[in-house]
Amino acid sequence: MCEVLVVDDDFMVARAHERIVAQQPGFTVVGVAATGSDALAQIAAKSPNLVLLDMYLPDMTGLDVIRRARKAGRDVDFLVLSAAREAEMVTAALQGGIVSYLLKPFKIVELQARLAAYAKRRRLLGAGGDLSQSDLDQALGRASALPNVASVGALPKGLSKETASLAAAALAGSEPDLAASECAELLGLSRVVARKYLEYFVTSGQAAVTLRYGQTGRPQRRYAWLAG
Repeated sequence: MCEVLVVDDDFMVARAHERIVAQQPGFTVVGVAATGSDALAQIAAKSPNLVLLDMYLPDMTGLDVIRRARKAGRDVDFLVLSAAREAEMVTAALQGGIVSYLLKPFKIVELQARLAAYAKRRRLLGAGGDLSQSDLDQALGRASALPNVASVGALPKGLSKETASLAAAALAGSEPDLAASECAELLGLSRVVARKYLEYFVTSGQAAVTLRYGQTGRPQRRYAWLAG
């Protein structure tokens, strides 16, 4: 059982995250904290395996929590759930050894996917013995190899095999799916170009597309990798 501490100064947000964790198989919530100092105190007292951590807290930043916990030698993992998207803050969090970074607002399924991936990582690393490259790739949340797009045949005019391989890798490594705008941001492409590659994967049978309906506007097309 993975024990989780939820840290967020917004009471309603903290309760929502607590419910999501409590409903996830293999997870239990051992505490909720609204400040950095309370989070550090509960980490010391309860020794959770995982902390769901906001970056914006009333008394210190989430980075301060990570740094102080590390300095104190606490054996704990951090999964950041925050609206903070500054490159400097994200970089510092990654250097602090976080397991994942999820930007608010996010869908419930996105947090569930992060928790499932974390549980899988714990199982892999906790099994003992030697790890294969595939095991390491799974533990680090990476695809073990670039998906194969060479066997499908000639690409439509204007699409390159090199970029198709990168787009396929981004799609295959997404949890659970990817929008054209997200693929474009990952690869440094325009949304129109990224969508051309994603639609090609759909027509060639390598990917599936679903529609996600929001409160307003047109539904968003979400792509999921199917090929092995």
